[in-house]
This record gives sequence, structure tokens and C-alpha cells, in this order.
Amino acid sequence: MNHKERFMAAIRGEETDRPSVFSANQTATYDQMEASGASWPEAHQEAGAMADLAAAVYTEAGFDAVRVPYCQTIEAEALGSTVKYAGSEGVPRILDHGYNAGDSIELPDDFLERGRIPEVLKAIKLLKERYGDEVAIGGNVVGPFSIVANLLGITPVLKTSFKKPDDLQPFLEVAEQAGTKLGEAMVEAGADFLIIEDMMASIDVISPPIYKAVAQPWEKRQIENLPDVPTIIHICGAVNPIGKDIAETGATALSVEPSVDAPALKKDLEGFGRPIPLIGGVDAVDTLFSKGEEEVKADVRKALDQGYDMIAPGCSVPPQATIAKLKAMVEAAEEYAGSRA
Repeated sequence: MNHKERFMAAIRGEETDRPSVFSANQTATYDQMEASGASWPEAHQEAGAMADLAAAVYTEAGFDAVRVPYCQTIEAEALGSTVKYAGSEGVPRILDHGYNAGDSIELPDDFLERGRIPEVLKAIKLLKERYGDEVAIGGNVVGPFSIVANLLGITPVLKTSFKKPDDLQPFLEVAEQAGTKLGEAMVEAGADFLIIEDMMASIDVISPPIYKAVAQPWEKRQIENLPDVPTIIHICGAVNPIGKDIAETGATALSVEPSVDAPALKKDLEGFGRPIPLIGGVDAVDTLFSKGEEEVKADVRKALDQGYDMIAPGCSVPPQATIAKLKAMVEAAEEYAGSRA
């Protein structure tokens, strides 16, 4: 299998020659920036640099998929929030949320022409043209609840979710429409799969009842409205209490952090009558940032023994992670498969 064939088979729950390795979250590192000649902040803003840097996780580390963008502010910026750029060493963050609960909001007719969205779509087209037969191309959209947090601020959203959840509905509706419209455009540009990062829907942030009542229905609506390509939903934290609810969104696969009880979650997913691959297993901070290549391989072996179907960092790749550590993930997957041949 080539990288694309392996990834696309794995995400559908089909047999592969070895476990697929990629990252559902941001992939850029300083090593890759040096190797590719593309770096932040240009790679946050300009399609050519964005594509060049995204490709490096494939060309330099051997991952089975590449993805853009690198931050979680694209939709909110296009909807009116102000973004602060972080220069060469970080990702853009929300500076001014731009809205208050109770404000009116609607999706602009020119949404896809706003902010950095045109450059993201161009980057996907470039990746498709250059590598589309070799490696899977992914587009990332931010989940509805997290877009609303970017528009209002997380503290107001938490208070409103608890006291007056109906007040969030206009924002959630626009947020779902924004992510869905962007996802449609990404697929049209050449994306083979879509990732929905709903990081603020974590039960480290909101309670399971609020997730089920306020966040999950909009994730489900979004997945129902997206094009018919594989979808990965990523939610941070130990999501076991909401694992079944996440699966009920209809997502093709779940990306999780290592804090999850993977065997228990796999058992929960078995009841859905369809393969739902579990993605993750490598600790992004404790291992990729702080430890060495052998510890990376140990994380991979442990994850595969626990039932993970596809290997990935459990969260964004730390920019300080070396290419050698990312390669170690691939090597460990190859070694694991070879030991069971």
C-alpha cells in the first residue's frame, strides 16, 4: 500500500499492511520548517508556504496524511473576531472575540472570501496537485461549540451554557453553517477527509450533560451536512463518559488523547454496528516534547496493544518535536506489523 491507500483503508476500518500513522491535529515543527523552507507566520497566511510546510510531515517523516491549517481561528476570524498573530514560533490566537451573548449574528454571503480562507483552500489544491496520488489530504474545520467560544469567549459561553443555553443557539447555528461551508469548499478543493476539532467541547471544560445538550447536536448536524468523505472528530480530554455520544454524531473515526481508557472506549464503539476507528495513542507533551525516540516507540506499541486502530499524537504536534521522533512513530508501526506477520 502507498500512504494514501493505507490511510483511506484504515479510516474505513479495512485491513492494512501496517497501522496508519498521521496527525489529526496540527503537524508543523521547527525541524520541518527548516527542511521545507516554509515557516510561520507565512505558513499561516500564504497558500504556497502553508502547503510546503504541511507536506513536510509526509516528505520528511513518512506520515500517511497531511492536513491544513495549523490554527483554530480561521472561521472565527472570517466571522469577525480579531486574531493576534504569533510570529515565527506560535499559532494565531483570538485577541478580540467581537460578540456578546444576545448579539445578532448571521453567516456572511462572502464567508469563503474572508480572512485566510482563500489561502487555506488554495493550499489544499496545491497539496492535491503535488501529492494527491501519494498521500491523503485533510482539511480541518473547528467544531461548532469551539467556534462559538472563539466568538464570545469561553467564560461567557460556559455561563450561558449552564444558565441560558437557548441564547447560544443563533451562534451555534452560524458556527455549524460556517464550518460546514468551509468543509464543503475543502472537499471541492481536493480534501480526501475532514477533521472536526471541537476542543472546547471537552469534558475538561464542560460537563457531559452540557456536551450532550449543547455541543453534540450541532456536531451531529454538521456531519450530516458535510460531503460524503470520511470525518474525524477530535475532542480533548478523557472522553469516556461521552464516547457513545461522540460516536452518535456519525463521525467516521474518533481522535482522542492518551488520557482515555482506550479498551473501554473501544468496547463502547463496538455497539454501533459499523467500524469506528480509534485514533491517537502518542502523548504529544510528555512523549513527543519531553522524551526520546524509544519512548515514542513505546507509546505506539502500548497504543496498538490497547486497541488503537490508527496511530497519531493525542493532540497538536509540539513545534519543538524533532523529525526523528515523528519518524519513530512510523518505524514503530512498521516494527509492530512485522512482529505479527
